[in-house]
Amino acid sequence: MTIQYRSAKLENGLELHAECDPDAESAAVGIFVRTGARDEPKGLMGVSHFLEHMMFKGSATHNAHEINEAFDQIGARNNAFTSHELTAYHAHVLPEHFTKATTLVFDLLRPALRQEDFDSERGVILEEIAMYDDNPAWVAYERANDAFYKGHPLGVRVLGTPESINAMTKSSMREYFTKRYSPDNSLLVAAGRVDFDALVEQARLESQCWKRSVVSREHPTWAPHTTSLTVPQEKATRAYTVLLWPSCPVRDPRRYAAVVCSQILGDSDGSRLYWALVEPGIAVDASTGYSGRDGVGEIAGSVVCSTEDMVRAEEIFVRECHLLRDSLTEDDLVRARRKIATGVAMAGESSTGRMQRLGAVMASTAEYTTLEEELARVNALSIDDLRGYLTDFPFEPMTIVRVVPTSTQTLPA
Repeated sequence: MTIQYRSAKLENGLELHAECDPDAESAAVGIFVRTGARDEPKGLMGVSHFLEHMMFKGSATHNAHEINEAFDQIGARNNAFTSHELTAYHAHVLPEHFTKATTLVFDLLRPALRQEDFDSERGVILEEIAMYDDNPAWVAYERANDAFYKGHPLGVRVLGTPESINAMTKSSMREYFTKRYSPDNSLLVAAGRVDFDALVEQARLESQCWKRSVVSREHPTWAPHTTSLTVPQEKATRAYTVLLWPSCPVRDPRRYAAVVCSQILGDSDGSRLYWALVEPGIAVDASTGYSGRDGVGEIAGSVVCSTEDMVRAEEIFVRECHLLRDSLTEDDLVRARRKIATGVAMAGESSTGRMQRLGAVMASTAEYTTLEEELARVNALSIDDLRGYLTDFPFEPMTIVRVVPTSTQTLPA
């Protein structure tokens, strides 16, 4: 299989990136915008996610039913997502429908933002917030993120709050959209059986009225602090604990060591936390994962257990963290490499997987690397590299947030 990476940049600043595979049986396309919750002005928390909903309510030429019907007509698997730093709209189709899918994805980025749609979708957003507020695991993560990133733009909530959503106006949403959703802040990404030259010409026509904008992102001085918080919740039937501590930014080469250390410490099975907490029956889940951000980064850990075992589980979790550096073995490294290699292989098996990876990589690092190159960087790591990373990021300061049933008698501070 020969996959060729191609790139281009249009006059309006729109970047194009593609992994073209003439032997692929499908094709995927997406528009990735370098904007998310961290870029929202004060008072507009949740506007990026709200806009994601509004994009599917139709453009000046299509209403919501027509745009969804058009995707259905070509058998597309289309979706979108919003994070703290990125918003994306994408579709996966058979190659003969790729041009149409590209047109439809571009059409999503020309929303009508009708007042009646805005009013009705506000209710949908509020229901979504309420649904997540009923989920103890989500509440634990959200409260931990609030505390960990306090004073930093990443401390805002992607969904917003009922107060911010109710206060939002269509005009403020339009102003945010015009400023942030510009071609020079966006990437058109494709993978699979793609004619790249034809894609460039189509993108030039589709975006000819798309005006560039001067876009920036804040990187304030910030330092996390040790935080411990317990939140009672009626919906909780057990203890849900989220732990956050600092790690390296997404453009830092130490990110590969962060991924491997996180794999060794908290993979879903076979990890240090699995054998210390899950296999003995102390917890039903215990895991960790690295998240590299623009300028900062963190490791997020989670433990789910009975309230009776909460304190003991937390102590074991923290103990395993601090034991990791000096107890690493070559066998740990070999097994982590193999697990990561399996994930890399799975990510490369589909056009949509390659497209989403390519969009995320180019939007966050601006450095193209193949899946094979990524794996080679992981395989090049030594035990000393892992220990060096753990010396630089020693699990502190740590934010710990627990969500427990309201009936819990003794609550940690």
